[in-house]
Amino acid sequence: MSNGSYHVVISSAGGGYSRWRDLAVTRWREDATRDDWGTFVYLRDLATGEFWSTAYQPTLCETKGYEAIFTQARAEFRHRHAGLEVHTDISVSPEDDVELRRITITNRTSVVRVIELTSYAEVVLATPAADASHPAFSNLFVQTEFAQKSSAILCTRRARSREEKPPWLLHLMVGQGGKQGEISCETDRARFIGRGQTMANPAAMQHVSPLSNTVGSVLDPIISLRRTVTLQPMKPPLLTWFWA
Repeated sequence: MSNGSYHVVISSAGGGYSRWRDLAVTRWREDATRDDWGTFVYLRDLATGEFWSTAYQPTLCETKGYEAIFTQARAEFRHRHAGLEVHTDISVSPEDDVELRRITITNRTSVVRVIELTSYAEVVLATPAADASHPAFSNLFVQTEFAQKSSAILCTRRARSREEKPPWLLHLMVGQGGKQGEISCETDRARFIGRGQTMANPAAMQHVSPLSNTVGSVLDPIISLRRTVTLQPMKPPLLTWFWA
């Protein structure tokens, strides 16, 4: 999907990458056997502690009625799990360099459900070749900050000269419908995944608590936002993520 300058590639399992002109917005490596690079959203039922993802990646959780639908304008993922219907719609704005991810969750049970949503993506803001050749060095120049009142994370790359105009990345979460909890963030990949853990079972999903709100010059930058939403029976709240 592309508007000519902003591009998004999505696989049927939910992996992929985002690019703006010649810059990689999120990190991706070609791997046909795993396909676990990309932008993901985790869902967790706070009553049971069970978590899964809006697409097959990265948790690899088997859900009912899983569908991946692709058209020229958008990509869609649908599934049913634990009494919830989850519909994810991904598109790129034709007017602005913005990536839109809309997640609609419908509670098909007869009880009130409290669901936690956590987004995740690795930040690059450099050319794919530069990131692939030395990702650790490239990470050192990325800075992050959290605007809690706006529910947004801002990322930029420190300029190496006065003439350089560094790019900016905005990661924003807004919601409509349902009672929503306080938002928290994480921009340190080591804190999110944890030692010896993987994307399928990261440390951030082991405990029901807000994220650490770590920002600044972290060694391995990511963008992650977390918020809870209360779902009434048969009433779908609408939550939307923005990348710009």
